[in-house]
Amino acid sequence: MTENPNDPPIPSARLPFPPVVLGIAGASGSGKTTLAQELARSLEGATFPLDNYYLDLSHLPVEERARQNFDDPALIESTLLAEHVGELAQGRAIQRPRYDFSHHVRVAGQTETVRPGAFLLVEGLFALYFPQLLPLYQLRVYVDTPDTVCFDRRLRRDMQERGRTPESVRRQYDATVRPAGIRYVRPSAVHADLTIDGTEALDWKVEQVLAALRDRGLLRH
Repeated sequence: MTENPNDPPIPSARLPFPPVVLGIAGASGSGKTTLAQELARSLEGATFPLDNYYLDLSHLPVEERARQNFDDPALIESTLLAEHVGELAQGRAIQRPRYDFSHHVRVAGQTETVRPGAFLLVEGLFALYFPQLLPLYQLRVYVDTPDTVCFDRRLRRDMQERGRTPESVRRQYDATVRPAGIRYVRPSAVHADLTIDGTEALDWKVEQVLAALRDRGLLRH
């Protein structure tokens, strides 16, 4: 769970048992975030999105920051990400950076305390891409969704939530989102223990993950 950074210092002691760590990846619009959030509710666990680990671009002019390709894994600080997931996997709390997505910078001097629970769901485009993360997962899940469905979902989201025009969404999707998905995200499916059809009903997708956890003896209740 996430706590206020002004809370008392975190004890260094580990949890009496290590959390179960799941990696959930998929292309933009695949449904990976929705699946991770629903699993967190079912398992009383916590989601851990990779987005907080984008590099701090405060050294660049504002216009140049906006031109960066945020669908490229090179913009993720993978070393810090793997270090933090490793700490959580051992039952230790971490100080996660805060990221200002409107300005593409880390919030200076601010972090948020993340304490491990029984389940940690690491989710994002590159959750199965970085080699340092793969040994930390007890279960690796890839959400496989056709490009046409991914685009339709992204179009709906960006128009409704971000005020984007259909033309601007299409331009970005064709220029960076889909090419990055083909180059980096979809090939990472080879690392998955479980591949899920992203067009299926959410409750069925959740049940498939829970069944995989049961098969591995990872459900404690």
